[in-house]
Amino acid sequence: MGITEQIDDKLRTVFAPTRLDVVDDSESHRGHGGYQEGGESHFNVSIRSEAFAGMSRIQRHRAVHAALGADLIGKIHALALDIDE
Repeated sequence: MGITEQIDDKLRTVFAPTRLDVVDDSESHRGHGGYQEGGESHFNVSIRSEAFAGMSRIQRHRAVHAALGADLIGKIHALALDIDE
């Protein structure tokens, strides 16, 4: 299972989102720091879930990072998050 699928699977399991888009944006970073051949280094994630109700922006980001876990986060060079209820 690739990193894109792992991100999707973990976020669906933890947050039961009403909307989730995980986009591998690595190719647009070719030649920049952190780029690796084959992609899966730079991601844009948009997620909507009632689980984020009442959380601050920082709490939401921390919750996503916790859900993904240190091992998976360690494989990602850049993770842009758009999080809302």
